[in-house]
Amino acid sequence: MTTQNSVSVAVPKETMPGERRVALVPADVGRLVKAGLTVKVQAGAGTEAHYFDAAYEKAGAVVVADPAALLGGADAVLKVQPPTIAEAGLIKEGALLVCLLQPARDSAAVQALTARNVTVLSMDLVPRTTRAQVMDALSSQATVSGYRAALLGAEMLPKFLPMLTTAAGTVPPATVFVIGAGVAGLQAIATARRLGANVRAFDIREAARDEVLSLGATFVAAEMVSKDAQDAGGYAREVTEDKRKAVEQALVKHAAESDLLILSASVPGKKAPILVPEEMVKAMKHGAVIVDVAAEQGGNCALTRPGETVVAHGVTILGPLNLASQMPTHASLLYSRNTMSVLQYVVKDGTLALNPEDEIVKAMRVTGGAQ
Repeated sequence: MTTQNSVSVAVPKETMPGERRVALVPADVGRLVKAGLTVKVQAGAGTEAHYFDAAYEKAGAVVVADPAALLGGADAVLKVQPPTIAEAGLIKEGALLVCLLQPARDSAAVQALTARNVTVLSMDLVPRTTRAQVMDALSSQATVSGYRAALLGAEMLPKFLPMLTTAAGTVPPATVFVIGAGVAGLQAIATARRLGANVRAFDIREAARDEVLSLGATFVAAEMVSKDAQDAGGYAREVTEDKRKAVEQALVKHAAESDLLILSASVPGKKAPILVPEEMVKAMKHGAVIVDVAAEQGGNCALTRPGETVVAHGVTILGPLNLASQMPTHASLLYSRNTMSVLQYVVKDGTLALNPEDEIVKAMRVTGGAQ
């Protein structure tokens, strides 16, 4: 797809309930406009993330009230969440859509977009390569989720996290145990450490051990680490049932000694592995808290209910969804840098030029289109 003038970019307001992020912030609008692109933003698109229409206009964007006019006239659409069926029907045929599509879960959206010959580059499929690092939305949003998870746990815990020395006596630090030391887990570790907790962590990937230690946490159950538990992209692989059970047994003691358990183990495109069965929850202290960052993939705890907070065996279990959206200002800032980088990568000489054989485009491309 080419345009006679500049590439027209649309940023609609997110319609998914609870989604407060915006796909492009004013500062990055300014960068795209300076590069010769035309940017149009739906009125109120950034309001919940505290980016207002006046700031977009000052950065060079045109604010448009009508979503049909906005989407129908754009060469490229930048979103956070996948479009609804109705929204997909408004996007111009042959346009480019950049969003967190999650194709395995959003098959209806994929079908609707395919029918309109829309090319989709899914932000959850960015390859973990040096060239694509600046586009890595999963990592940028996981940073927000891990930070937020530690704060949620601290808020729900009926104890102080740091050690306190007072006239009434000394309060020992809480013990926080993080299972899964990917981007979210590492940020949870760092945040809990800043809050003064005694932090332990585990990850099945060998490479995670040094990262955990570098943050001042204790790496536990090192004998369970597996050299082949990591794929070429750095993500965890699924392990055998026997290995999973062995890991569970190794972690029971540490979970029982913990005040706050943060779970963030996931395998891309798969249901989250159950690492905390009900028996492990029973062994935990009354008043302990579990924050299951993997709730959107089903959860790492057998008792997690996605989107709910439950109490079982005296333990409070949080299954938060869309954690990054709970901190929309900085989550949007980071995501915007990712989407802007994708757009800059595929715009050549003032036109959209998607090379189907390019390693980044090939990895992210979900639907065909005619660019």
